[in-house]
Amino acid sequence: MQYRIAVIGANEPLGREVLRTLAEREFPAREVLALGNGRAAGQEISYGEDKILKLRSIEGFTGEGYDLVFAVPGKGFAAMAARAATAGALVIDCGAEHRLSLGVPLVVPEANARALASIKRHIVANPSPAAIALATALTPLHARAKVLRVVACVHLPVSEAGKAAMDELFNQSRAVFVNDPSVPEQFPKPIAYNLIPQVERIEPDGETAVEHALGLELRKILDPDLRVAATFLRAPVFIGLGIALHAEFEHAISPAEASGMLRDAPGLQLVDRREDGGYVTPLESAGEDAVYVGRLRRDASVPHGLALWLTTDNLRKGGALNAVQIAEILHAEGRLGKPPG
Repeated sequence: MQYRIAVIGANEPLGREVLRTLAEREFPAREVLALGNGRAAGQEISYGEDKILKLRSIEGFTGEGYDLVFAVPGKGFAAMAARAATAGALVIDCGAEHRLSLGVPLVVPEANARALASIKRHIVANPSPAAIALATALTPLHARAKVLRVVACVHLPVSEAGKAAMDELFNQSRAVFVNDPSVPEQFPKPIAYNLIPQVERIEPDGETAVEHALGLELRKILDPDLRVAATFLRAPVFIGLGIALHAEFEHAISPAEASGMLRDAPGLQLVDRREDGGYVTPLESAGEDAVYVGRLRRDASVPHGLALWLTTDNLRKGGALNAVQIAEILHAEGRLGKPPG
């Protein structure tokens, strides 16, 4: 069976990656519609190596007659996605709108694909890039030793905030070399050659919304009793996120045991040589499908603890690939092209 597919926000970095991933994995599509805000209508968007799509405005799109809709973060995109679900399309929402909604499964295929059985509102939520990376890496360890607590320092690239943010990093980096002034617009401080310890607004309790949400996401995906502490930083990197992770377990687990589990787990690639450069950086993860694990060692600050370094392409496995994998599971189960309910 082939499907009518729409991608809302196809001109954003994540939307382009969704189209690229659909084409590369030869997802069965008889029509692919690229949608964006009205001002971008008419742009040409690549779909695979030899197809070009014309970007159409989201105005007037209802989802009627479409089997599958991918929605990336963007103004008005979440509302459009919800309308498409009501009209009968299966929506995979890559934005934050539905991640914590009741009745909407939040899915990382390597961690909790079984949650797809609970679709009620014809919407599946794609987790945040950090939650996808963490859930993929923690799942095999959780099955063996039960994760009790996670402390994560997440370095987010600018592409996670969209094209305008990528342009700001590029323009500020160039301005430094020609001694031009630059005023931050997308971020609270200059991002070029800098680290900003703030992603989204800081709340009265000192935490940002994305830091709070990461705990809620991981509890929804992995374990409702999981304790999570997170700090998010915006890094001067275009593509590829990095996470310094400390995990505490209920049962003893050695680095050697963990290494064997991670080496064999789906979606992961262990690169952990105890030598200079024996790990993967965000730059090296760009364009790759895996969540890379390195710097695996004991965390001696707790009875049963491990420290790890994770990196992945936030647009690829941290976004588009995870969403397309969800669609592939639903296709294999014959659950696409069905009316709501």
